[in-house]
Amino acid sequence: MTAHQSKPECHMPQTEDRYLAVTHDVFNQPPALENYNLYQQDTALREAVARESGRAATDELNAFGELAGKAETIDLGFRANANKPVFHTHDRFGHRIDEVDFHPAYHELMRIALEHGLHSSPWTQPGPGAHVIRAAKYYMHSQVEAAHCCPVTMTFAAIPSIRQQPDLARIWEPKILANHYDPRNVPDGDKTSVTIGMAMTEKQGGSDVRANTTRAYPVGTEGPGQPYELVGHKWFVSAPMCDAFLVLAQAPGGLSCFLMPRWRPDGSKNPWQIQRLKNKMGNVANASSEVELRGALAWMVGEEGRGVRTIIEMVAMTRFDCMIGSAAGMRQAVAQASHHCRHRSAFGARLSDQPLMQNVLADLALESEAALAYTLRIARALDQQDQEHERLLARLATPVGKYWICKRTPNHAYEAMECIGGSGVMEDCIMPRLFRESPVNAIWEGSGNVQCLDTLRALQKEPDTLHAFFAEAALATGADTRFDRFLGRLKDDFADISDFQYRARNLVDRMALALQASLLIRHAPTAVADAFCASRLEPRTAMNYGNLPSGTDAASIIKRATPVVG
Repeated sequence: MTAHQSKPECHMPQTEDRYLAVTHDVFNQPPALENYNLYQQDTALREAVARESGRAATDELNAFGELAGKAETIDLGFRANANKPVFHTHDRFGHRIDEVDFHPAYHELMRIALEHGLHSSPWTQPGPGAHVIRAAKYYMHSQVEAAHCCPVTMTFAAIPSIRQQPDLARIWEPKILANHYDPRNVPDGDKTSVTIGMAMTEKQGGSDVRANTTRAYPVGTEGPGQPYELVGHKWFVSAPMCDAFLVLAQAPGGLSCFLMPRWRPDGSKNPWQIQRLKNKMGNVANASSEVELRGALAWMVGEEGRGVRTIIEMVAMTRFDCMIGSAAGMRQAVAQASHHCRHRSAFGARLSDQPLMQNVLADLALESEAALAYTLRIARALDQQDQEHERLLARLATPVGKYWICKRTPNHAYEAMECIGGSGVMEDCIMPRLFRESPVNAIWEGSGNVQCLDTLRALQKEPDTLHAFFAEAALATGADTRFDRFLGRLKDDFADISDFQYRARNLVDRMALALQASLLIRHAPTAVADAFCASRLEPRTAMNYGNLPSGTDAASIIKRATPVVG
């Protein structure tokens, strides 16, 4: 358009004060679930923290809950997942670098996690409630974005294994436990803080790590704390930019555990070569990789030939974090669904007031609260490992809980997505990410069958673990006849475990339900405990969510679980 040309007039038909081109007003839509306090708006979490000895951290958890609920914090999770990690084998000059680039949002989430001690606090500040407080923070932070929590978990979980080699622990532990995040791709000697990963799985073995073929060759003197060079491969290595990894390899004396840094002490690159990044359906903000070890320098941790026993300390803690992460996924799904239904109307009434939707929402809320109650009870057991009952309970209840809670999460995520409807399937909603993330914890760190076999292993090696489990569950006897019958039948079915492996899933399912019911009967409101027992402990044919029996106080269960925002 030239300067002398006049702009044509726009003649729009008008009705009073509006143009006909304005097609509609946007209404009957919920406000975004943001700028809310994840701690204050979660009644079940606040109650569980208080009863499991975490009350002293109320102010700290309030502050973290406010941070986790900020719109800009929530946005970090979306941006980290919209920008997958990118792998570079070499720099522009041809040097092998094995470097993975992450989006700045991922690094910011990592910074928040490490500066708030999600990787360190129970080790640096042990005592009553230490694991409970850390679990509560992890539970809130994982609701924002779950994938980056993988290296946070591994760094946290590495301490018990590394401490089995005190000379290495003296060197590495101060940097592992530093509440600082340093993502630079530089030698660990140039850093004041590091992250730790793990590398166990190989192509031919999967969960059967004793089938590993990676070899460890002593550089000089053999034995614990001594240097070896590792040759072989690893099929699943998550967070490959960690500064060091706990690795399983076959030494002359059998399968052993090693601490392998990405850089050698002289500042040269350790020959640990990433082959490619995994193309995952979920957990996309975090990189997972396939690697080859071409004489990678590493130091033996623990006794030679006892590698599984050494690294299992790390595995146990990562399994606990799988429970927290899956419980967190359930909580965020319930928060999203209940928030949506509180604001959305259809067929003349708010969705949250309609009986059938109430049945579904309340059922989802029950599952979420039961998962949280179970998880924080195990957190307290981890805080009290000097007490025999707590040690035995944690040993058995951890694989049971990891199996059950993680396995219940995928269908829970889907059902919450359906409560929201079509908008819940859109990628600008968190629900697709929660759904894609939901199977991960059930498979990683030992799938369902592996957890059931570990439960059997615990019963065989320490039969007193079963006595501790039933003693804990029995604390609720006499309060609900349905629970008493359920627990009695479960005890009877343990009288003969000759075919336990074949029946393991059924027994482990019921163990999880028994402990969840016991905790809710003892600590939750009557409406919650009654609905859980009625819907989970009684024989029934219904399988889907939304089958709570008539008489359930669904409205109070939903109110308890719904964050009030807007």
